[in-house]
Amino acid sequence: MLLKKTNIEEKLARAKIDTLKSEEILYEVRQILKREGEKHERIEKNISGGQKVVSNQFDFDQLETNKIFHIDQIKQICIEYRLRFLNSKYFKGDIPPEAIHRIKQLEKNHKLEVKGFKIVAPSKLFKLKDKDDPLLFAPIGNGYFYLIHKWGNDLHPLRKLLMWPFKNIVNLALLVVLISYLVTLMVPEGLFSKTSTSAEFWIVFFFMFKSIASVVIFYGFAMGKNFNPAIWNSKYFNA
Repeated sequence: MLLKKTNIEEKLARAKIDTLKSEEILYEVRQILKREGEKHERIEKNISGGQKVVSNQFDFDQLETNKIFHIDQIKQICIEYRLRFLNSKYFKGDIPPEAIHRIKQLEKNHKLEVKGFKIVAPSKLFKLKDKDDPLLFAPIGNGYFYLIHKWGNDLHPLRKLLMWPFKNIVNLALLVVLISYLVTLMVPEGLFSKTSTSAEFWIVFFFMFKSIASVVIFYGFAMGKNFNPAIWNSKYFNA
């Protein structure tokens, strides 16, 4: 059996076709990567720019109902845990790649450009980088927001209890009274007189209360602190 002779011209023509196909594939890959890169930059710009958008025209049939929250529900959680709900442009932390991916998927499914991002996070995360858990929302309209992504660690289990005194002035006053009472109990008997009486106890308690309350008030004014209901959606550091 004789082997067929090799036609170099045909081989060159085939190699040329293969090279053109490879170049077309590479071009397509470059174009895809370019489009994805432009999409990524646009989303990051929308988050950092923080446009004031009332609503996004989502396809409600594709939304997950367990991720839709009303502004009153968000406000309640922010007050209880001393968090802030602010425009994403004030957020100083890093937006993780997973959040960008979720936004891309959301835009693809709903055929729109998502804008008006807002974030729930501790106050310090809007000024400094931290590891507590931010929540990224997009407005739906009529006071409703859609939770896009949550990242970072969960809040400390005792945060709600620790932030309880900052909910209002009554809670703070009760804490000051409790601390004053405990400190008064620690004062040794007979420190001011040979015999301890209930009148002496309440005098010491009143002195302790005034001292601790003065420190709390001074700290509050000096640091520009305020109660949770006043700061949950405030963009000012000393709110």
